[in-house]
Amino acid sequence: MPNITISINENLLKEGREYARAHNLSMNGLIRSLLERTVERSTNDWLDECFQLMDQANGNSKGEQWKREDLYNV
Repeated sequence: MPNITISINENLLKEGREYARAHNLSMNGLIRSLLERTVERSTNDWLDECFQLMDQANGNSKGEQWKREDLYNV
């Protein structure tokens, strides 16, 4: 796998390391994951994933129907 060198300020590096550590990732893994999601999400795959997650949620409106105006009647 090719290596790259990037330059970032010290504060961003520190916060990035803390974030990676909190999520059980290396900085390399964090950057790779963010880059993959950014580049690969440029397709409509995210839309298919959203519909898949909605199908898995097993929501049930019990026949109740909503209109857009209902969102503002809070």
